[in-house]
Amino acid sequence: MQIHRNFKTKEYFTSLQKNIVSSLEEIECQKFLYDPWNNDKGEGLSCLIENGKVFERAAVLFSNMKGDKLPPTASEKKPDLHDAKWEAMGVSLVIHPKNPYVPTTHMNVRLFMAKNHHGNDVFWFGGGMDLTPYYVFEEDAKHFHTICYQSLKPFGSNFYKNYKNWCDKYFFIKHRNEARGIGGIFFDDLNEPDFATSFNIVKSVGDNFVNAYLPIVKKRNNIEYSEKEREFQLYRRSRYVEFNLIYDRGTSFGLQSEGRTESILLSMPPTVKWQYNYNPSKETPEFLLNKYLHPREWL
Repeated sequence: MQIHRNFKTKEYFTSLQKNIVSSLEEIECQKFLYDPWNNDKGEGLSCLIENGKVFERAAVLFSNMKGDKLPPTASEKKPDLHDAKWEAMGVSLVIHPKNPYVPTTHMNVRLFMAKNHHGNDVFWFGGGMDLTPYYVFEEDAKHFHTICYQSLKPFGSNFYKNYKNWCDKYFFIKHRNEARGIGGIFFDDLNEPDFATSFNIVKSVGDNFVNAYLPIVKKRNNIEYSEKEREFQLYRRSRYVEFNLIYDRGTSFGLQSEGRTESILLSMPPTVKWQYNYNPSKETPEFLLNKYLHPREWL
C-alpha cells in the first residue's frame, strides 16, 4: 500500500487539520488543546476546545490507523476485502457552538487502502460536510450549499447533485423520520477515474470547509439569546447523539477497529437534553425548524 505516499496524502491531511485549527483559534481567541496519541492500532492528533467563548466543543481530529482485518462497517459492500489488511487516514471534525443561532457542523475527508484476495492494492476516498442548524437562516443554508457546489464544480456538473442527494439520504434519522440538519455533501467509495483525480476532489472539499462554515459563525455568533433558545438547542442536540450512535458509519468503524474511544466520541455534544414528547407551538421559530428537516434544493 505505497500509492498514497507518492501523492503525499498524509502530509495533506495533517496540513488541513493545522489550517482549520488555526482558523478556529482565530475566532475563539484561544489555543486548542493538542493531544497526540500512538498505540498498536495507529497514531493521530486530537485538537479540541472545550467550553470556549464561541465553541462549546470543537474537535478537529487526524488519525492514521492500520489493521489485519477490515472492520465490517468498511467491508460490508466489499466482500473481496473481507479479512483484508488495511490502512486508513483522514481528518474529521465536529463543531458544537455555544450560541444556538450558530449551527453545528461536521466535516470529514478520508482515504482507505487495502489488499484484495489477489494481493493487489485497492483504495477509495470518502468524505463530505453538512450543517445542522437549530434556527435556520435560509441565506446561511444557501451559502453553505453554494460553497459545496463550487468545491465540486471543477470535476463535473453532476458531482454536487449526486453528493447532495447522498448526504440527504445518509444523514436521515429513520426512527424520527427527519433529517439531522439541512444537509451538504457526502460521498464514499470514490476511486475513479484514478487516484490523483479522486484525491483532488477530496482536497477541494477539505480546503473549502472554512469558507463554507466560518462566515456563518461570524454572522450569527453575536445574536443575543435567552434560556428558551438554549433549551431548544440542547433538545435538538439529542437528535445528533441518536444519529451518531445508531447510524453513523464513522463512529461504528472507529469502535469496531478499536480506535481511540476518547477521540471517536468527541463528536458528541458536551451538553444535551432529551424531553418527552416535546411539541413546540405552531408558528414559533422552534416549530418552523421542522419544515427544513426534509430534503430540499438550496441553489
